[in-house]
Amino acid sequence: MTDFMTILQERRSVRRYEEKDVSEDSLNTILESVRWAPSWANTQCWEIVVVRDQSVKEDIQKTIAPKNPSTKAIVNAPVLLALCGKLESSGYYGGKVVTKFGDWFMFDLGIVAQTISLSAQAIGLGTVMVGLFDHDSAAKVLNVPDKHEVVLLIPLGYPAKTPPAPKRRAVNEFTHLNRFNLK
Repeated sequence: MTDFMTILQERRSVRRYEEKDVSEDSLNTILESVRWAPSWANTQCWEIVVVRDQSVKEDIQKTIAPKNPSTKAIVNAPVLLALCGKLESSGYYGGKVVTKFGDWFMFDLGIVAQTISLSAQAIGLGTVMVGLFDHDSAAKVLNVPDKHEVVLLIPLGYPAKTPPAPKRRAVNEFTHLNRFNLK
């Protein structure tokens, strides 16, 4: 396995995939990594719908916002992961929200999305995070129950093309010592 910093630095948003299936072993490796992702009070508020059926992917594609650069990836990737969050679980104690930011499920799903993308990168697969879509329509296609939300779609497969790294800010451009200082 490649070292962690290399995995971080080489991960890209992949929107073009080879016509090569993702094995159950590879998929299970990624899903096992999700199992170990941290969450608020270990609520593990995520549910993942694994979509391999082409007709379901085509129905999901219809929910993608116009001109989204990931529209084709939804149907061309051999696997589509739909990340769903259980509401009123993460960020709650005794049935009441306890954080300034309310329901914490988006934070936990962000961790899961990062875990998926880095796990995929580590085993030679590519992903892209797709958040610009009609969430309610996608939930209907996927039969997502009440008290859950479809938050993110992640096409998964072998990259046909890997884009170059985008420019990144230097560490000193986003780091503040002791107090936040506008620079």
